[in-house]
Order: sequence, then C-alpha cells, then structure tokens
Amino acid sequence: MSNLVRLSVSIDEPLYQRLEQMVAESGYANRSEFFRDLIRSRLVEREWERDTEAVGTVTLLYDHAAHDLSSKLTHLQHHHHKAVLATTHVHLDERLCIEMILVRGHAREIRRLADELGQQKGVLHANLAISSTGLDLA
Repeated sequence: MSNLVRLSVSIDEPLYQRLEQMVAESGYANRSEFFRDLIRSRLVEREWERDTEAVGTVTLLYDHAAHDLSSKLTHLQHHHHKAVLATTHVHLDERLCIEMILVRGHAREIRRLADELGQQKGVLHANLAISSTGLDLA
C-alpha cells in the first residue's frame, strides 16, 4: 500500500458547499475518495490530450434500415481493425440498434474512428467514452 499524504485546501465557502453537495450526491464515503477520482479523471484527459495509447467505448444508436448503414459501419471497423477490440450489437426494437465498440489505440485515431462512425447517415446518436490503459494512474 502506498504512503498517504495529507494536504490542506482553501476554497471559498460557496464552492465548499457545492463540493459537499457533489460528494453527498455521488455517494462517496468521504472527500478523499472524491478528490482521488477527480485527479484520475484529469489524468485520463491529459493522456488523451497528449495522444498517448488509450482505450474507450464508442456507442452508436442507429436505424438499421438506413440504406447500407450496417455495411458502412462494418467497413469502417474493418478499416480501423487495429483499434477495434470488440463489438456488441443489440436490437432495441424492429428498427433501432445500439452498438458498443471497445477500442484501443492512440487517442487521435480513436477520436477519428468515433467521428467517422457517428457521421454516417442513419446514426441517430454517437458517443465516445474515454478511458485509460491505467498505466499512468497508479
């Protein structure tokens, strides 16, 4: 286990009250856990800004009846085959599908793939959830 370091932070009262509200609403046991997660989130953002190797999930909601859309989405994933780790496809109803694509690679490449997938006609919503390989978070 790592050595713990105690620190003191000075903030204005209104900001402190908002912090306390966020901690309570988030269900954290204490502010320390909340701060650790905030710091880790910022570290992940920095990894993406530096275009290092990262992981993420691209979620697509689309109309499978859109002309040739399934083929276009599959083609894009094959074109970026080194980044695509796995895909899960779920039929929501007779018309709508959702697809979750787990990706790994340089952040810029992952963003490019997510953008290309989301720009296809028939894709109703696309979202990229960024994460980290975890190597720089410990």
